[in-house]
Amino acid sequence: MEVVIEHAAAAGRFFAQVNGYQCVLDYRLTGDRMSIVHTWVPAQIGGRGIAASLTRAAVDAARTAGWKIEPLCSYARVWFERHPEHRDLLT
Repeated sequence: MEVVIEHAAAAGRFFAQVNGYQCVLDYRLTGDRMSIVHTWVPAQIGGRGIAASLTRAAVDAARTAGWKIEPLCSYARVWFERHPEHRDLLT
């Protein structure tokens, strides 16, 4: 399933509309540090890799911008454990 991720930089949010549900990853940007504070996918559409797609979009944006990442939300911490190739971005 292809998920179209949008980035609302002014709001500190990556989001996607999937089957009428809004899925989000919220972050705070302080200098060159992106703190991922919340990832949420409604239970009705969970288990489809949407949270992973949101996190990947945030990681790609951070890498492009030269930011480090502080994964404060539990999902983001687990994602980095599963993707050690991106640990160089961690603060």
